[in-house]
Amino acid sequence: QVQFVESGGGLVQPGGSLRLSCAATGSIFSINIMGWYRQAPGKQREVVATHANSGSSAYRDSVKGRFTIYRDNTANTMYLQMNTLKPEDTAVYYCNIAPNSRAISWGQGTQVTVSS
Repeated sequence: QVQFVESGGGLVQPGGSLRLSCAATGSIFSINIMGWYRQAPGKQREVVATHANSGSSAYRDSVKGRFTIYRDNTANTMYLQMNTLKPEDTAVYYCNIAPNSRAISWGQGTQVTVSS
C-alpha cells in the first residue's frame, strides 16, 4: 500500500510562504484525487485543497487565492504552495487520497506554525 511522507513545514511569520511536499512510496498516477488536509490543536482534521488527475483543483474558502496545490505524477510527489500565511493556518498538514472517506493510513504530517 502506498504511504505518504510530508515535509516542508516550519515556523514562519504572518505574510510568509512555505512549500509543503508529499512524497509517496509508490505510484500516485492511478490515484484520481489527492488532497492536503490539516488539523489544528483541538480541532478536527479538515481538507485544505484537492487535486485531480484531470488538472482540476479545489480549495477551502479560507485559503483560496493564497494556496496552490499541484502534483508531479512522474515523481510521485504532491505539493502545496502556501503564500500570505496567517496565524489561523497553524496546524499539522497531511496529504492523502481525497475525499476523506477514501483516505488510507495517515503519515506523521508536517507542522506549520505561523507566528510573529
